[in-house]
Amino acid sequence: MGSSVEFACLLLVVSTLGKNHLVSAGCSGKCCRGRDLSCLTTDWRMDRVYGTCYCDKGCVRTQDCCFDYFTECPAQDCAVSDWTFWSGCAKPCQPSVRVRVRHVEQQPSNSGEPCPSLQQQSGCREYRDHQGGPCGPHSGPAFITSMEFGKGRPKHDNYGNPLDAGFCVEFTLESRTPHCSVQNRPHTHWTRYITEGYKVCVACEPPAMRNNSGSCQGDGLESHKEALLHWQAVGNHQCSGTWKKIQRTQQCDCPPQHSFVFI
Repeated sequence: MGSSVEFACLLLVVSTLGKNHLVSAGCSGKCCRGRDLSCLTTDWRMDRVYGTCYCDKGCVRTQDCCFDYFTECPAQDCAVSDWTFWSGCAKPCQPSVRVRVRHVEQQPSNSGEPCPSLQQQSGCREYRDHQGGPCGPHSGPAFITSMEFGKGRPKHDNYGNPLDAGFCVEFTLESRTPHCSVQNRPHTHWTRYITEGYKVCVACEPPAMRNNSGSCQGDGLESHKEALLHWQAVGNHQCSGTWKKIQRTQQCDCPPQHSFVFI
């Protein structure tokens, strides 16, 4: 009889200790990336030893992970979709911005990498109004943007015929506003390369060629070389300046950072 009571008491003690250990949180909310010796807690390990255990990725190799490592970890980075196509310009017939977006496909967990930006903007200009009619003639400075913008332009018309390849105009930069070099938005980083005294190349391509005239707004083809012409950076209205035309060429030979497109 006495031995039965002692056995029952022993089971109670073991059960109580087990409950105290099992209520520990393990790796929940404690996962770390790589090998991190500070990423630890006190709980059951995967080798059934109670004590210090780890929740970093390196514990798999050293075999000292907490018991729930493979259910709570490792860290999962944010996963996003591909970018959508660019939208139309926010405003017709004037310099504006277009946007593209992507969405989150997997939220980060267990200290994974956070999600990147889900929206991008870019300068643009459309040459038809909301009703589809031509914007008509406009006077003013040349509107330019990064050469990257030109890569997204159509190379063929609606019938599959190749569009005019366009041409390049070389200019010498005479002046520019200080805002060109201090703007920190991702879609205006290119304005930092607009530097006084440098030769820049600007491509005139469809649809910037207005009304099938074979020229772009502000290209300076009808002005003499000493004429001081004005330009404006699309997407950064505070970045503007003046330049002088050097020559018209078929292809631009400027470094990529000094090559732009009319819009």
